[in-house]
Amino acid sequence: MTIDQIHVRPLKPGDWPIIVNLFGDNGACGGCWCMWPRVPQGGKSWHEAKGAKNRERFRRLVKAGKVHGVLAFAGEEPVGWCSFGPRSTFPRLERVRALQREWSDTTWSIVCFYIPSRWRSRGVATKLLEAATKEAFALGATEIEGYPVVPTKAPEKVPAAFAWTGVPALFQAAGYEELNRPGVSRPIYLGRITR
Repeated sequence: MTIDQIHVRPLKPGDWPIIVNLFGDNGACGGCWCMWPRVPQGGKSWHEAKGAKNRERFRRLVKAGKVHGVLAFAGEEPVGWCSFGPRSTFPRLERVRALQREWSDTTWSIVCFYIPSRWRSRGVATKLLEAATKEAFALGATEIEGYPVVPTKAPEKVPAAFAWTGVPALFQAAGYEELNRPGVSRPIYLGRITR
């Protein structure tokens, strides 16, 4: 199947079985279930929540329509996920010093990508980011932040398992621009409405 045959659509409250099928027993990434940005605390409390607790919390949010996301499909098979939403709904971002900046109520964030290994490097993330960006702007965002992972040693690549917030090239190709923040270890890329 070619990338042109991949279709992407917004998440619906009834999509929980699709999420379970896509994320698998490990909850996409070590029991995260896309909850990392949604909880304020890390450390011990985060490790205790991994797995079943995160799964149940995320299930309730999805079924209540409180999660913004887009799903990619190859035919009927789910092959990718991207989560986004108002920055204010992701309390964990405020605890990461490298992600601090002034933002407003209309600042949204792209916080997670999940693509099963056999579908990686085929353009699925590009389609997910395009759809998430379009949907966020349609829902009232005036700017959208992305937090791509960069390798600690160039020219090495970031292993896919650790690139769950994307990589710089993904955001650059979608027209996002890196904010000038000297001395900060983690980049923020910003997508804005162009008039």
